[in-house]
Amino acid sequence: MKRLGRKGRPFYRLCAIDQRNPRDGRVLEELGHYDPMCREKDARAILKGDRIDYWVSVGAQPSENAEILIKKYGTNGTHLAAQKEALTRLGRIKPAKVQA
Repeated sequence: MKRLGRKGRPFYRLCAIDQRNPRDGRVLEELGHYDPMCREKDARAILKGDRIDYWVSVGAQPSENAEILIKKYGTNGTHLAAQKEALTRLGRIKPAKVQA
């Protein structure tokens, strides 16, 4: 997880990175983001599940915190339904319009 933001206002990007590079150094691919300051708890992490599955399949090892986020909000995550509801409440996902 690459730390961005400013003092007192953290923001993280979940990245595939070579282990020889520093934490905030050059990345191979950005796989999502995590905003701990978001008021909706389940809307804090937005991940690209298919790309995470690819990197794990070729041998990438997620950190402890990244692994927790992947279990919750990855491809087969345990909190995906709650995340969708939270994003709808925040207005980031527009509800589908029903046509007669």
